[in-house]
Amino acid sequence: MYIKTLELKDYRNYNTLFMDFHDRINILYGDNAQGKTNILESIYVCATTKSHKGSKDREIIKMDKEESHIRLHVERDGVIHKIDMHLKKNKPKGVAINGIPIKKTSELFGIVNIVFFSPEDLSIIKNGPAERRRFIDLELCQIDKVYLYNLANYNKIITQRNNLLKQISFNRKLLDTLSIWDMQLVEYGTKIMERRDSFISQLNEIVYEIHKKLSGNKEHLRIQYEPNVAVKDFKSKLENTLERDIATKMTNYGPHRDDISFFNGSQDLRKFGSQGQQRTSALSLKLAEIELVKIVTKDKPILLLDDVLSELDRNRQTHLLNSIHDIQTIITCTGLEEFIANRMEFDKTYRVVEGTVTDENTLSLDFIHRKTGGNL
Repeated sequence: MYIKTLELKDYRNYNTLFMDFHDRINILYGDNAQGKTNILESIYVCATTKSHKGSKDREIIKMDKEESHIRLHVERDGVIHKIDMHLKKNKPKGVAINGIPIKKTSELFGIVNIVFFSPEDLSIIKNGPAERRRFIDLELCQIDKVYLYNLANYNKIITQRNNLLKQISFNRKLLDTLSIWDMQLVEYGTKIMERRDSFISQLNEIVYEIHKKLSGNKEHLRIQYEPNVAVKDFKSKLENTLERDIATKMTNYGPHRDDISFFNGSQDLRKFGSQGQQRTSALSLKLAEIELVKIVTKDKPILLLDDVLSELDRNRQTHLLNSIHDIQTIITCTGLEEFIANRMEFDKTYRVVEGTVTDENTLSLDFIHRKTGGNL
């Protein structure tokens, strides 16, 4: 699986853009705030319908425009797939696959599998639980359409139930209608918790060996799923905390409040791990994510690395770069020094300056030599 071409129109700081990617290592380099991350974001949006930043469609569209377009050509198993996405400021986005509009954006999932790695991901262990839930959901939605269906329904029901709780606080007669939502909440919530539990178990089998090697056999990483409520207790918990839910006007228990923990032996890395331990564990998690996608989909994901190398020490840089030699990778960075220092071969290079992308695939060794100050 790999992206062949990307086309943008009125996306962020781009008027128009066409890029032709290599099926292995692609480098986008340039100063900060030039538009490198916007390119990665557009790929992620076209593959998953969502921005990795959590941005809304109207925030993605170029400031003085009403709509934006993204087009990806992806090759998978020798077959070309064309994904067209039409973003609008005041209307739902439109998506077409191979020229045929789709009714549900969920139909898009599974065509392209993306693993996105940014500096923010290095802090996933010490940051809040919302980021860790987001990691689980984004990965599972790409590899499991049943999970995507259950999660979408659960989120709709949570919204409906919370709206009803607000109304009940003013009109207690509406209490009788709450049981309908509770029944559905338990049904979909149970399926979500069970799938998350099996996902963490799968991930543990992979991440343990990766982390052991990355830490020089000194650490043994284990990820633990922490459901907000046990499956068997979910229904009774909703019943017993009803008055609290009405008082707070929100649903206080359910998988929307789940979390995961990271342990080195018995040491809780979230609470007591050093920054180095937390970063190494985060890197192991991303590398395990890549391997899990390979196992589940029987294909290789596309890796998007957004200025991550500058945040890693030389050992972690080397380990990461050695792990991605066989998959398409699109990397953003401010310069080429990290790649030269690691003697890493890259197949295509682009320079990004103020929303203009220059294909430098014909770079000579002499050009690279000058760019890196002669540190070849």
